[in-house]
Amino acid sequence: MLDGKRILLIVGGGIAAFKTLELIRLIRKSGGAVTPVLTRAAKEFVTPLSASALAADKVYTDLFDLTDEAEMGHIELSRSADLVVVAPATADLLAKMAGGHADDLASTLLMATDTPVLIAPAMNVRMWLHPANQRNLTTLENDGIFRIGPDEGDMACGEYGPGRMAEPEAILDSIASALGNGPLSGKHVVVTSGPTHEPIDPVRYIANRSSGAQGTAIAKALAGLGAKVTFVTGPAEVAPPSGVSVIPVETADQMLNAVKAALPADAAVFAAAVADWRVTRAAKGKIKKGKSGAPPKLNLDENPDILATVARMRKNRPELVVGFAAETDNVLANATAKRKRKRCDWIVANDVSPETGIMGGDENAVTLIDAKGAESWPRASKVEVARRLAARIADALK
Repeated sequence: MLDGKRILLIVGGGIAAFKTLELIRLIRKSGGAVTPVLTRAAKEFVTPLSASALAADKVYTDLFDLTDEAEMGHIELSRSADLVVVAPATADLLAKMAGGHADDLASTLLMATDTPVLIAPAMNVRMWLHPANQRNLTTLENDGIFRIGPDEGDMACGEYGPGRMAEPEAILDSIASALGNGPLSGKHVVVTSGPTHEPIDPVRYIANRSSGAQGTAIAKALAGLGAKVTFVTGPAEVAPPSGVSVIPVETADQMLNAVKAALPADAAVFAAAVADWRVTRAAKGKIKKGKSGAPPKLNLDENPDILATVARMRKNRPELVVGFAAETDNVLANATAKRKRKRCDWIVANDVSPETGIMGGDENAVTLIDAKGAESWPRASKVEVARRLAARIADALK
């Protein structure tokens, strides 16, 4: 994946720094070379000896090391790599990058490089959400900096939320994508995600339960393998991923139109929980309770079947069409029948009964159904399910 590529890895000072040792191992296993740079704070979490042993290369730590400057100046060090990776990218490092500071080796290298830069942020949830940090991120994105993560979950500080550094495997995929070496490079994939909201009146709507977490994870995983991803999302709870083209929609009609406009594509993954019905005529004003207390009568129409519409296209049909089947009973039988009825290539089926905790949770347990049969995957995080699905899509599009 990374044969012959050189990675300059800048390790920031955060608890997530311990993950960079595994990242170094994965980069080398993929055929790449790693030159680690540790900030002063990073040395509180990982030792230069550990990083050097895994990288099989010298570790750099000091801006004013005369021996290092004689052998290779920091300007040359910053430009000899194919990609600069900052992991973990702490709030302090992001602020230095956004502000153009250069007061230590890491920040000086980042200022002096003309090489692409990929950051993997990691910090406390409050720090991540702080307006100053968000302003810094916007500045860096406008500067063309690549980003992977952060993920959402439990943190070492005891809080929960966005701020966890992406896992080493996901960072490796993003490295390949940034270098244009991923197995999906040159491929275009459309992903739908989240629920749709079908208005009843200006304040009420019909919807399905969906956080959008699985669809977002799939889009991230595909982009990490180098795909150009068009992400069509309803009003989800989970923020859309970075590094993809995001098209926000509200209704099923809007989602179908957005998908059609995004075609042609090599593959399409329909992970959205589209509402099956819509009100025939939504009220222009809020519907008031009647004096009798009887509920209003709602006339419903069936929404367009986005999956079936795309799967049956004669023109611009993607090579691979993947649907999702969220079931509560007879999961395998219902999902198998759905695949044939919709004429899609694959169906990803899961049991969303309340007792599974899958709907709105962090984990998923799915069965991949294709023309050859069904393959059940073990329960895993939605991120891991997404990575596995993305890898299968990449294999199918070879």
